[in-house]
Amino acid sequence: MKVLTEPEPSGSQAVKALLALREMVLAGELPAGSRIGEVAVAERLGVSRTPIRAALMRLEQEGLLDLLPGGGYTVRTFSERDISDAIELRGTLEGLLARLAAERGAPQVLLGESRLCLDQIDQVLAAPALDDESFSRYVGLNERFHSLLCEMAASPVIAKELERVVRLPFASPSGFVVAQANSGRARDMLIVAQDQHRQVLEAIEQGEGTRAQAIMCEHSRLAQRNLRAVGQSRDLDSLPGVRLIRRRGS
Repeated sequence: MKVLTEPEPSGSQAVKALLALREMVLAGELPAGSRIGEVAVAERLGVSRTPIRAALMRLEQEGLLDLLPGGGYTVRTFSERDISDAIELRGTLEGLLARLAAERGAPQVLLGESRLCLDQIDQVLAAPALDDESFSRYVGLNERFHSLLCEMAASPVIAKELERVVRLPFASPSGFVVAQANSGRARDMLIVAQDQHRQVLEAIEQGEGTRAQAIMCEHSRLAQRNLRAVGQSRDLDSLPGVRLIRRRGS
């Protein structure tokens, strides 16, 4: 096998493999519970086995794959309760981080970056209707804001635990934004979320720890609502990752 010596092509191959493999899992092209054939996937994507192996390790860390005792990976499945519990835990941890940020005093530079991030989200939501590009932009900014909130608390211990929780794909702050995109009330839901963003930032700036904590716990309830909506949807195949959810009674 030819070894790539230049870092840029090697990195490009790794990113290509990771993005393509993640999409295959979430789209159901690699069925839930199935074992992944490293060679077959490498041939299908037109890359060497080295970036595929790295991508499989990354997706196992993210929680999309399970590592088998004898080696190899299978596509992980989740119950609705698994996802609900993970979202609840994420809200609890983010609430704690928001409270600590308020009580300890968040650095002004992070507060400024957060305000700028929210201004950019406002620009995205100013459009009367959101297209795919708008949703993609929102996802990036939303994840940036949540990351800044985590950084404000200056608690590596809690941040590490939060990172473990959000490895479940549906538990991340943007885990159900795609589900919102398939709803006629998509923009309305994101506007509610954005209002909560503004409120929690205001509470942190004013040193109101209890209020900041309560807002972030409530913020996670939006994801719970979207989870229930996905469970009742008749068009589940259009939502990435839904095929990984084990239905009740199955």
